[in-house]
Amino acid sequence: MEGKKVLIVTYYWPPAGGPGVQRWLKFVKYLPEFNIAPIVYCPSNPNYPIVDESLVNELQNDIITLQQPINEPYRFAKLLSKKSSKTISSGVIPEKSNQSLLERLMLFIRGNFFIPDARRNWIKPSVRFLSNYIENNNIDTIITTGPPHSMHLIGLKLKQTLSIKWIADFRDPWTTIGYHKSLKLLNFAKKKHIKLEQEVLNSADQIVVTSNHTMNEFSSKTNQPIEVITNGYDSHSAVIKEKDSKFTLSHIGSLLSDRNPIILWEVLSELIEENRDFAVQFQLNLVGVVSNSIVNSIKKSGLEDYLNLVGYVSHKEARAYQKNSQLLLLIEIDSENTKAIIPGKLFEYMVSETPILAIGPKDSDIEQVITSTNTGNYFCYDDKQLLKTQILDYFDTYKEGALKTNGIGLEKYSRRSLSQSLSKLLVDL
Repeated sequence: MEGKKVLIVTYYWPPAGGPGVQRWLKFVKYLPEFNIAPIVYCPSNPNYPIVDESLVNELQNDIITLQQPINEPYRFAKLLSKKSSKTISSGVIPEKSNQSLLERLMLFIRGNFFIPDARRNWIKPSVRFLSNYIENNNIDTIITTGPPHSMHLIGLKLKQTLSIKWIADFRDPWTTIGYHKSLKLLNFAKKKHIKLEQEVLNSADQIVVTSNHTMNEFSSKTNQPIEVITNGYDSHSAVIKEKDSKFTLSHIGSLLSDRNPIILWEVLSELIEENRDFAVQFQLNLVGVVSNSIVNSIKKSGLEDYLNLVGYVSHKEARAYQKNSQLLLLIEIDSENTKAIIPGKLFEYMVSETPILAIGPKDSDIEQVITSTNTGNYFCYDDKQLLKTQILDYFDTYKEGALKTNGIGLEKYSRRSLSQSLSKLLVDL
């Protein structure tokens, strides 16, 4: 493969499942079209909490992939509790009131002894290996993507010792990310995170983020150039003969403990009680990892008989659920810190031609994207009556057989278009 060689340092790579792998899997797919030759560096023995073997089939045969072993504490944590270790490593942190003593201990150790994260042991061996590889193969540009933010510390060390250009790609914020509050960080740990974040933001030649809110946050912390390149959608072959016969409301992806829309369960319960047709036709699909506290809330609201708890499926199967469903659900935590989060699934939702029902904090980036593309409706957590009215309106349209969207301006969110934007940054660096 010819073109400008760029080394990409990532933890998540097929067969890893979940949203973390999609962004760079697709960039690597399309960058060669723009004269960029990506070289991927990833762990050879990672402890992925979610595995999707189908993604291996999407790897390009001519992409160079470098792998080195990683030593992760989750392997040893499994000796204490396999279930708790897998739960925490996948990001499903139990509510504080439901945490066992062992889970509280594991979170404390994870937060205060593994800074910035549990992959920190990979930094030194990676720097040694990559320093030689970069010099021997005439590579002048690297990209690190996090979380885990240990990947950025690999970039920081390489930048300090080699004459290279470095792009730090933040799929999520660092010190303001919501789960930091669950890690029981002591004061010294909080300061260490802030210090490391500052070093990365001020040392990278270019910072890439996925939302405007994150760009605004980082702009107050560094003078280095920042570019927003969102996640996006890829063309795919998920073809269906017809939509679900029932009025299916489907959430695709992980639904964690603190992302529990009590307002929605209340509205659905009321509609079922008040509207006989709705009660007969409605079904709630949860496709992905779902916390027990959310399942319990749904049951408490009297929705157990309407719940189809699918569990984790492959990315291909998830796309089929998107296309089949009558309505797609997107939930974000009601917090100032989550206004910057744009879930990767939003962009695939947008091109499914299925209306999106989104609930989240006021003035979030999600709201702006959905509104500007005409792909659904967004509600805040105090919009109960508006939410109820909209669901009933969707239901009436469903009964008429006309429930679909006509998105506008979607092309700029295609993976190919986003890869072209990234290629321009790389050429101009």
